[in-house]
Amino acid sequence: MKFFVDTADVAAIAELNDLGMVDGVTTNPSIILKSGRNILEVTKEICSIVSGPVSAEVVATKADEMIAEGRKLAEIAPNITVKVPLTWDGLRACKVLSGEGRMVNVTLCFSANQALIAAKAGATFISPFVGRLDDINMDGMELISDIRQIYDNYGFDTQILAASIRTVNHITQCALVGADVITAPPSVIKALANHPLTDAGLAQFEKDWAKTGQKIL
Repeated sequence: MKFFVDTADVAAIAELNDLGMVDGVTTNPSIILKSGRNILEVTKEICSIVSGPVSAEVVATKADEMIAEGRKLAEIAPNITVKVPLTWDGLRACKVLSGEGRMVNVTLCFSANQALIAAKAGATFISPFVGRLDDINMDGMELISDIRQIYDNYGFDTQILAASIRTVNHITQCALVGADVITAPPSVIKALANHPLTDAGLAQFEKDWAKTGQKIL
């Protein structure tokens, strides 16, 4: 499973990338706002660090304007993935942009039917929002599983990019049901290394080693 980092924090991206934990990056207007930087500048810097897909989202709501914005964003770097919303206008933009050979991430997916039509429109990635479904007492992971079965049934190439990942358990469950990609904040990805028994074991090793009075260096 691929790991995308859901942030525009360049330092955090670089740290995880150095560890081989970054296969791509996703951004959105809220993330750009949080970064406090110009979208074109920060996206270009991210693309210089990461060789995998970097999602940059359009802000227009009409298809023609989305297409124009998508083409502008795609000029930033060859690994730009144009991110469009799952609306009819977004699907129209997806069809045109993917037809031009550009990667397209269709975002804000909340149903299997939406995922099906996004695949038919040529989406490179579909982004179902797991956490936001959980927030309204729906099973976000069930959606991932349903999309996986539909895509496998008909041989769609669209990759399932599980988004709105809140916990390490979400990542485990996505891996189990066959999501192609997860995108999560740096803090959630780093938390994958944590376990209380690891901490307890290390503390005991350090205590015992101190008693030996030895040094390796």
